[in-house]
Amino acid sequence: MNDTLLTIGLPIALAVIMFGLGLSLTVADFLRIGRYPKPVVLSLGAQLLLLPAICFGLVLLFDLPPLLAVGMMLLAASPGGTTASLFAHLFRGDVALNITLTAINSVIAVVTLPLVVNLSLAFFEPDGPDTLGLQLGKTLQVFAIVLVPVAIGMFVRRRSPAFADRADKPVRIASAVLLAAVIVGALLADDEVGEYLAQVGVITTLFCAVSLTLGYLVPRVAGVDARQSLSSCFEVGLHNSTLAITIALSVLDNERLAVPAAVYGVLMFPLALVAGFLLRRRIGAEEPVSLAR
Repeated sequence: MNDTLLTIGLPIALAVIMFGLGLSLTVADFLRIGRYPKPVVLSLGAQLLLLPAICFGLVLLFDLPPLLAVGMMLLAASPGGTTASLFAHLFRGDVALNITLTAINSVIAVVTLPLVVNLSLAFFEPDGPDTLGLQLGKTLQVFAIVLVPVAIGMFVRRRSPAFADRADKPVRIASAVLLAAVIVGALLADDEVGEYLAQVGVITTLFCAVSLTLGYLVPRVAGVDARQSLSSCFEVGLHNSTLAITIALSVLDNERLAVPAAVYGVLMFPLALVAGFLLRRRIGAEEPVSLAR
């Protein structure tokens, strides 16, 4: 990959994404799970339990090399991001539900992401430095990467709600554009992009498609309304690939681990658009019940 673009652009993109998330959050978003537990619990269950298990099965099925296998598990353990809220807004989902899920899952990921990565490293045993793994010091780096920009955004919102409201949509759109530009630019500038696609293009496409499908079907089958199920589809189906790449490169210092998330970060956009159009047509004129903000 293009080291310069990723070293400079990726941390900036992630900071903007997580800051934008913070701009949209209040304490009430974290408390909403107690008032509307069903869609939140079902979506989080699919994201935290089902997807890592499914990803593990796909990795074994495709017999990926150890480092790429761990990279896939790192991607599966990454929470949803502001891109999910953007797609939910575009296809008239319940954006408040997306905000709640992203907020809660981003906090939970500080614990679950190092756990999944370390278990994956122990199972697949990739060749590499003995220090490869998320020990306490590196886990604290994950904490800082995930939560510090969010906390700053929440502070700005608390001090100036009007500014946060005005900045929320532009920052959210800028986050998605910047994310796509950095990942696409890095891949196109790399002579090995064809090799990356050949190695993980099929498995990342399949994983994204399965994630989107489960994100919609799990809450829908359990009786959650169509609009909230649509939001769950994007929240569960669109992982924060920027976070996964940043952890692979900046925390674990291994470029190979970042390959699945980089390829996924490009492919998830067209797949999410297809899912949104198909589900929007299926939902039709069904009248939803919205989460109160």
